[in-house]
This record gives sequence, structure tokens and C-alpha cells, in this order.
Amino acid sequence: MLSYPLNFTFKIVAFNPQVSVSDSAGNEVFYVKQKALALKESIKVFSDKSQSNVLFNINANKIIDFSAQYNITLPQGDAVGSLKRQGMKSIWKADYRIFNPSGEQIGVIKEENPWLKVLDSFLSGIPFLSMLVNPSYIIEENGKAVFRLKKRPAVFEGKFVLEKIGEATDANESLLIQSVIMAMLLERLRG
Repeated sequence: MLSYPLNFTFKIVAFNPQVSVSDSAGNEVFYVKQKALALKESIKVFSDKSQSNVLFNINANKIIDFSAQYNITLPQGDAVGSLKRQGMKSIWKADYRIFNPSGEQIGVIKEENPWLKVLDSFLSGIPFLSMLVNPSYIIEENGKAVFRLKKRPAVFEGKFVLEKIGEATDANESLLIQSVIMAMLLERLRG
């Protein structure tokens, strides 16, 4: 059982994007490593920084695309679910759909205010001013808000925090968190 909020930290400039995820007590619960210079997104999520225990993999089904689907699998290849970006609709306002292994939609990740992202993009090159604007995303399970992902002010690294704002079902909580990890990796580059 995870202890919320979860804190995501990553270096803003990195050749091989890596994210450390810690719980409310500061314990590392995930370590995310993204393959550099890959045409198709390929991410491995480990239990910690030692990278000795792979928990799950996330792989895109297409080469760089606005409507790519990101398949989440266990290390042995069993499907956990998937995350699909809503194509052109996601250019203005981030919108992702979360599907279980049977292909049924169980959740949504959507941006709360797209204007904040636009403002954040403009201010990102100005030290300290960019810390004033922090986009946030709501994660819903079957129409009910269960998490909020919010960008946090930081100077030399990127920070997001995932707050629990409702109760997710035990069956879907893990898939929702896995989907948030992928969406955060995509959105951190957009502001």
C-alpha cells in the first residue's frame, strides 16, 4: 500500500530521463528510467535506484505520435493495461484515457487549466518566474476524481506531487499510478 502524497523528482536537463518517486515518508517507491533517443517511447519502472527489480514496462505502440497508445506490461510480458493520448484534442488540453487489459476504459487523466501550461511554457526560461505557475491534472476512475498531479516549484530539477483526493478501487489503483507515471513523463516536457 502506498503512502500518499507521492513525490516525483527529475533532472530538468538529462540525456537519459530518470525519475525518482518517493512516498510521504520519503521512501523511494519507484525509479523510472526512459530509454534515450528512442523512436518509440520505452520506459522501465524499477522498485528503486539500484535498478535490480523491474516492476513494469511501458512501451508506445507507434513511433512519435499525438495519438500513441502506451502499453503497460509486467516484466514477463503480461498486460496490465494501457494509456492512450487523445490525439489533436491533447495539443490544447492534456487528455489521456486509461484502459484495463480487456480494453475497457477505467479512467481519465485531464489537465485542469490549459492556460497555466501555456503561461508556464512562456515563463520556463525565466528563472524564478516559472516557479509561480504550476499546471495540475485530475485523474478520474470511472468518472470519480481520485488523484491530482500538480507541478511543484523547483529551480534545478522538476517536481510533481500526486495527491490522493478520493478512493480508487484496489483493482485499478496500481494501473492509475502506472498511467500517471507515463503521462507525467510526457507532460513534463510540455510545461
